[in-house]
Amino acid sequence: MIFQPTQISGCFVIELQPFSDERGWFSRVFCEHEAEPYLGKLNFVQINHSFNRRKGTFRGMHFQRPPFAEGKLIRCISGAVMDFVLDLRRKSPTFQHFVQLELSSLNRCMVFLPKGTAHGFQTLVDNTELIYHHTSFYTPEADAGIRYDDPMLNLHLPLEITSISEKDKNYPLLPLNFNGIEP
Repeated sequence: MIFQPTQISGCFVIELQPFSDERGWFSRVFCEHEAEPYLGKLNFVQINHSFNRRKGTFRGMHFQRPPFAEGKLIRCISGAVMDFVLDLRRKSPTFQHFVQLELSSLNRCMVFLPKGTAHGFQTLVDNTELIYHHTSFYTPEADAGIRYDDPMLNLHLPLEITSISEKDKNYPLLPLNFNGIEP
């Protein structure tokens, strides 16, 4: 596993190092010993699988409010997405910065999001699937989000949105005096 820091403090792109032979390839997806120097001690308590039928589908920008903030390890196992991560941590040196990166079944990259970041993605092809590993359980009363078209975010979606939930469409904009969260 190769850990590449992003422009957000504590957020890493993780490249797999597959072993290939005539049968195909094999790769370690997660190793606590390799990850700990970069990500700290992690305890994944929930794994989710997202299937997205249509190219252009948008999901996000999601996060859980403290004290239920969660770290996430995300991998695209089929298809491709443009992935977005926004730093909401008040004391972070990269507060209110965001990164976007492509995750796909072809590039086999993953992204780790630290607690206190919001996440979203747009599918680049039909029938795209992602696997999420979470460090906290989903807690409905802590569920939160920011609207994808918030001018303060200035996200550059690669495609027109073809599918989005009412919930995601109606998240609030960030207040002008937004001073972050304390994960």
